[in-house]
Amino acid sequence: MDLKVFFTTFGMIFLAELGDKTQLATLCFAAESKSRLSVFFGSAGALVLTSLLAVVLGAGLGRLIPAHYIKIGAGVLFVLLGAWMIFFPGGK
Repeated sequence: MDLKVFFTTFGMIFLAELGDKTQLATLCFAAESKSRLSVFFGSAGALVLTSLLAVVLGAGLGRLIPAHYIKIGAGVLFVLLGAWMIFFPGGK
């Protein structure tokens, strides 16, 4: 195991997840539920599964497309989704 990659990934994902909508949703579920352990395992399981999907898809794409292009594509997609949320907020 490459510890540098491990700690870099851990640090970046930990910081990125602080205060995001997933954490806030988990906070709300824990506040209204008597079974906080179920909320913890449910949210932890969902995060592990989405991370697994990202790793599998990233590894597959990494074999087909150079990493530089994947980073550019992810950045463009992030900006497009942000713009979409600004211009089409969804409410009534």
